[in-house]
Amino acid sequence: MNAQHKIKSLLDQLNTVIVGKSAQVQDCVACLLAGGHLLIEDVPGVGKTTLAHALSRTFGLQFSRVQFTADLMPSDLTGVSVYERGKEAFVFHPGPVFAQVLLADEINRASPKTQSALLEAMEEKQVSVEGETRALPHPFFVIATQNPHDQLGTFALPESQLDRFLMRISIGYPDRAAERMLLAGADRRDMVDGMLPLLSDDELMQLQREVQAIHTAEPLLNYVQDLIAATRSGRWFLQGLSPRAGIALVRAAKAQALISGRDYVAPDDVQAILPQTIAHRLVPVGDAGRGAVEQVRAMVDAVPLP
Repeated sequence: MNAQHKIKSLLDQLNTVIVGKSAQVQDCVACLLAGGHLLIEDVPGVGKTTLAHALSRTFGLQFSRVQFTADLMPSDLTGVSVYERGKEAFVFHPGPVFAQVLLADEINRASPKTQSALLEAMEEKQVSVEGETRALPHPFFVIATQNPHDQLGTFALPESQLDRFLMRISIGYPDRAAERMLLAGADRRDMVDGMLPLLSDDELMQLQREVQAIHTAEPLLNYVQDLIAATRSGRWFLQGLSPRAGIALVRAAKAQALISGRDYVAPDDVQAILPQTIAHRLVPVGDAGRGAVEQVRAMVDAVPLP
């Protein structure tokens, strides 16, 4: 089975559970194929956690879920050493972060101290506990959900944390036809439990290698640099994109190209994933009068194509 058939089977299975949201599902698949972490932001009850469960099931990955709360401690994520009398030594008990997929549910309900415990894990794929560095499983993904900042009991994610997420998406309310399917259909949790893994670890890593091998032509890279320069011009945003964000943008565009069945990145691929990949890293200028996503789209319209 070639890459396109594998990806199509992934998308088809996910779309049976998350109905009417094919664009968001494709963004999620692109994010994981690019090896990035995913942030799903929306109001409660629209399927954020269900989507995260469905992704881990479909990709065939070891799954761990943590409900983030205000009293959650960093050691609750990373693990702790406990003295065992039988061994007369401290034995490290790994926390839930030692999984291939960590679902950080309602991540912005935890304190900044606990949120920061994920920084090393997300960037370096390792955790340092009690003076010892331990590697995380491979592949390793964080799929985090968060509620809107204006809801009670939330802590805004710091910029350094947001920058670790390759993409941020919003699911939104379903349209009337999709909602009818949800109301009349089977329970989504039962459907997720019945989902079959469609990839092995080796097949997933092969797809990720194919993403890395996607060609980026010089004019395309010029276009990406023009977009990055526009974010730094001061006209659109208070601060521009970092080099790490530019690298993330290219990785996401390569994954989008592979999903589209091409071995090269086109400007359409960059434009398709641009708001999801950079809007959460940027703050519009004060007189913009629109949110970050809308500001990114306005900027794209102003930057000429190669």
